[in-house]
Amino acid sequence: MIKLITILFPLWAIIFSSVCYIFPDLVIGFKNLIIPLLMFIMFCMGITLKIDDFKRVLKKPKIIALTTILQFLLMPLAAYIVSKIFNLSTELLVGMVLVGAVSGGTASNVIAYLAKADVALSISMTIVSTLLSIIITPYLTLFYIGHTVQVPVNSMLLSIFKVVFIPVIVGIILNHFFHKYIDKRQDIFALFSIISIVFIIGIIIGINENKISLIATPLMLAIICHNLIGLFGGYIVCKSFGYNKKECKTVAIEVGMQNSGLAVVLATKYFSALSALPGAIFSIWHNISGSILAGYWSKQKD
Repeated sequence: MIKLITILFPLWAIIFSSVCYIFPDLVIGFKNLIIPLLMFIMFCMGITLKIDDFKRVLKKPKIIALTTILQFLLMPLAAYIVSKIFNLSTELLVGMVLVGAVSGGTASNVIAYLAKADVALSISMTIVSTLLSIIITPYLTLFYIGHTVQVPVNSMLLSIFKVVFIPVIVGIILNHFFHKYIDKRQDIFALFSIISIVFIIGIIIGINENKISLIATPLMLAIICHNLIGLFGGYIVCKSFGYNKKECKTVAIEVGMQNSGLAVVLATKYFSALSALPGAIFSIWHNISGSILAGYWSKQKD
């Protein structure tokens, strides 16, 4: 039952977002919960990780390095170019770049499982990009939008450290000492993560309710293009390096699916509520596109 709820995440996100769009007053007062909720999501990620997950990074360093380079090179560049093509406002450009500059999302591990990709490799990739994002994300943001808006790099770096690194490490430590108890309840942590991210999305939709109708079409098209560039760009580049189909699927999913929750937090804290909207919508869309792609790949032989 819990797995079914997790797989249907896009449906719950769309339903709750629709409710928040119609009745924004239900969630606007919970704006201050966005950061604690993301910290909880990162904690849930950490508590499902083991030391062995880090050891796997040493077994396939080349493909993980390739994925990380694509993650932080292709995605922010694509976000910037797509935003310019669709003539998005400065606030939305900021949000798009933040989505492109963050690490891979934990949802990629679920999609990798559904697509019959390499889940263990996907987890290793997520770990590496998540830890590197603490330093890389603020400077990528500065590089792409620093000439347009003020980017508080040092403050962002400290925020990512607090919001991402500390909860993940605490989770890993707890898993190390209480793994027998935690292993039996991993599905529950996944469920809590889903509920948290759906609530974050709903808050952002509610806050921006009066602006969404004016920007929905160009923003949605930009987000779809951005996501597809990551998915297919990751697959094609990986294929060109001679990796097998299973590995190519894993890279594609990891590159195309972002930690958009972190983008929402950074946008809300350092820029504007409108800048958080691309991250919220990306959270819904990349799970829809990922699920569709996973359904297609799962029926194919590697």
